Amino acid sequence: MGALALGSILTLGLASPSQAATVLDGPINLATAAGYAVLAGSTVTNTGPTVVTGDVGLSPGTAITGFEGAPAGSFVAGTGSARTDPDVDQAKIDLMTAFNTAASLTPQASGLSQLAGKTLTPGVYSGGALDLSSGSTLTLQGGAESVWVFQAASTLVTGSGSRIELIGGASICNVFWQVGSSATLGSGSAFVGTILAQESISVGDAAVIQGRLLASTSAVTLINDTITRPADCIAATGDTEETPSPEIVSEAPEDDATVGTPYPTHTFIATGTPTPTFTLTEGELPAGLTLNEAGEIVGTPTAPGTSTFTVTASNRSGAVTATYTIVVREAAVVVPVPPVSTPTTPATPGQVALPPANSKSSANSTGSTRGGSLAATGFEAGGLIAGAAGLLALGLAFSLRVARRRS
Repeated sequence: MGALALGSILTLGLASPSQAATVLDGPINLATAAGYAVLAGSTVTNTGPTVVTGDVGLSPGTAITGFEGAPAGSFVAGTGSARTDPDVDQAKIDLMTAFNTAASLTPQASGLSQLAGKTLTPGVYSGGALDLSSGSTLTLQGGAESVWVFQAASTLVTGSGSRIELIGGASICNVFWQVGSSATLGSGSAFVGTILAQESISVGDAAVIQGRLLASTSAVTLINDTITRPADCIAATGDTEETPSPEIVSEAPEDDATVGTPYPTHTFIATGTPTPTFTLTEGELPAGLTLNEAGEIVGTPTAPGTSTFTVTASNRSGAVTATYTIVVREAAVVVPVPPVSTPTTPATPGQVALPPANSKSSANSTGSTRGGSLAATGFEAGGLIAGAAGLLALGLAFSLRVARRRS
């Protein structure tokens, strides 16, 4: 593949984004377009000592300017010769296929606009016009095999001095920007990734691009820039598959709870590939309850009330929501009941006070009386009378003896 190649005339039309729920297994497959650092449709125009590491191709246009004379751009790789090369035609066809693949993917997050200050994990992100403001940073966090695809329905604009940073071992091979119209990179900006633009790409002065600038129908314009095509990238298959949107199949969580009593753990379950994640998207859970990363509602309610909330199950194929209500009631208050005191029956003079007739002791006492014993003594009544009579007889005998002695 020539470093500076002029292709034969080829008309390239790129399809509009598909609405199918489609996921990608690995990075976008660029096929022969992967060897180009710059690829355009009408012209490639450079001003100043731009350095390009990789090939520059043009089709159907024929004018690649600014890479000769002094100061002039230069190529680190390739011969730098201008020639008609049928490989450029194939690269433009492969660019069309890659653009359509990127456009067909189902985003996990949509409606994006301003990217400044965001830290994004791997996935597909879409918006109308994507913008990275001047002096700001977009951080992409992931591993060596992580893939990011950004879908801009209209334009991509990065401000002067803006930066895109990769952390966690993320690779520049796996960052792609699908742009519905044109991309503009600000002066002094540091950009990462492969731009797949429907129309043109313009780069300001002294920008540094780690990636590729691939434009379909119009020009690529450079000013004293540095473009380095990713190297040592793993060959991409570009395989895609359609998957159904997630569906929540678990039962509704328990709708009745009590303050101070642990809530019975509820686990949400949903179908879908990859495995959906659950987030609380509207309303609030009762105070004391949380939805954790495993999709479980856990905790102990701390306040009474009625809470209505919406849970969303989502993956790259789509999202589904469900709304639930949990009523938390006050804990029941247990009031201790004091023991009931039953008064005893007052005793008449010469009698022992007896418990009430309906008490257990009364029943025992009555039963004992009927058997001939005194209540609560354990002595038989007959025995007491006999003992008293004996004592009386002894007393009388003693009194008679004393009277005789005196006489």
